[in-house]
Amino acid sequence: MAKIATFQNPIFQDETKAREALEAVLWPDGPFCRHCGSSHPDQIAKMQGKSARPGLYYCNDCKREFTVTVGTVFERSKVPLTKWWMAAYMLNSGKNGVSAHEIHRTIGVTYKTAWFMMHRLREAMSGMSGGAMGGSGQSVQADETYYGNTSKRAKGYKKGHSHKAGIVALVEPKGRVKAFHVKSATASSASVKS
Repeated sequence: MAKIATFQNPIFQDETKAREALEAVLWPDGPFCRHCGSSHPDQIAKMQGKSARPGLYYCNDCKREFTVTVGTVFERSKVPLTKWWMAAYMLNSGKNGVSAHEIHRTIGVTYKTAWFMMHRLREAMSGMSGGAMGGSGQSVQADETYYGNTSKRAKGYKKGHSHKAGIVALVEPKGRVKAFHVKSATASSASVKS
C-alpha cells in the first residue's frame, strides 16, 4: 500500500514535474551546458515557443541545444521520465533490490525495457570510472581481505584464507572507493594477481 501512496507524488505522474525534479537535483545552482560546461546566465537561454520542447536550453558559448537529460542515463531514452523516477525509487527502496520483472509488472513497460532501465540505473550507481585514482599530490590507500564461509560447521570448512575469495580495495581519502576480486594479494611483496 505504501508504494501506491508514494507513486501519487507528482514526479511519478507528471512529465513536467519529473523534469523539474531532475533539474533541481542536477542543477541546484541553475542550468549549465551539458556539452561545454558553461553556466553563465547570459550564455544559457531557455528555448521558448511552440516548436521548442519543454526543458530545452540553448548555449551561446558552444551554440548547441541541451536538456537536463544530456550526459545522464536518461539521454536518448524513449521511456518517460516519470517511469525512470519510479524505477529508480523501486531500486533504491527495496531491501533486497528489485528485479526487471517486478519493474516490468509495476510500471507498465516491456521486460526488455525494464531490463535496459535497471542496467542503466545500476551502472550509474556504481560510480566506477575507468580513470586512475588519486591525482597530483593525492594519496591512495590499499587494503586486502578475504571473503568466504567462516563457520566451522560448514561442509568442507578449512582454516586459513587459501579457499576464500581475495578482495582488494583502493580508497581515496574522502573520495572514491574501488574494490576488486583477485586470485591473491600479498602485502610483503605488494603484488596483486587477478
